[in-house]
Amino acid sequence: MQATALVVTRRRIARASGISAALLILLSSAACAGGQGTPWGAGQGREYPLHTDITATTFWVGEVFDADAPDGSQVYSTYDKDWYASYGGCDGAVVGGVCQTEPRSAANGYFPTRMTAEENPFYLDLPFDDVNNASAAWMRQRVVPWAGDAAYSRGLEDPSFSLMKNRWVQLEHDGRTCYGQIQDAGPGEYDDAEYVFGAHDARPANERYGGAGMDVSPALNSCLGFAATNGVEGGVSWRFVDEGDVPDGPWSLLVTTSR
Repeated sequence: MQATALVVTRRRIARASGISAALLILLSSAACAGGQGTPWGAGQGREYPLHTDITATTFWVGEVFDADAPDGSQVYSTYDKDWYASYGGCDGAVVGGVCQTEPRSAANGYFPTRMTAEENPFYLDLPFDDVNNASAAWMRQRVVPWAGDAAYSRGLEDPSFSLMKNRWVQLEHDGRTCYGQIQDAGPGEYDDAEYVFGAHDARPANERYGGAGMDVSPALNSCLGFAATNGVEGGVSWRFVDEGDVPDGPWSLLVTTSR
């Protein structure tokens, strides 16, 4: 894990705390109800495979679900040992000294209500850690579709430079479409290239947490209409998308670019 300087790009809006509720309602109702909005710019023209009927769990910055497990804390991520500080604190509410999740609402773009996020609250993980897992690091230049893009050329010489962090993912559930950025790796597995990058809709190798193939943030949980704020939800479809193909929405109000 690498210490990173926080560099956050705020597209179209200077700070999340300054975003008007009316604008957020407009973006949320259009995008999270399945609207596509206006793309930021030209994409790579690259199409990524769709992964269907995936189980997802919910995680959040500051969560500690197993203090004895090496991957049981979201105070840090595999890509940012200071994730808690970089994000701005607990992505929810601290109750009795414990960081807990909270329900989110389209009325404020699914942003946290008891803290000011300094990074994108629409985040997730996938089971491919290309920095700290030796197997994934060894194969990343071969399996990651964008490894050869100019923006990722640093990865050829710098093993601490992740090809995964900040990449965009499109998620669909129960008729809703939302977008998020990768900020961690998991759950349960860290070199599952066949599932993450494969073209044949392979099942996740992970057998823990209901066989989950991803963790999603509270913002994505609510945007996608999950039944519980902290539970296991099936029926999620997802695919990678290039940044230029991500439509406007609450997920584009505060974009994380920290490395």
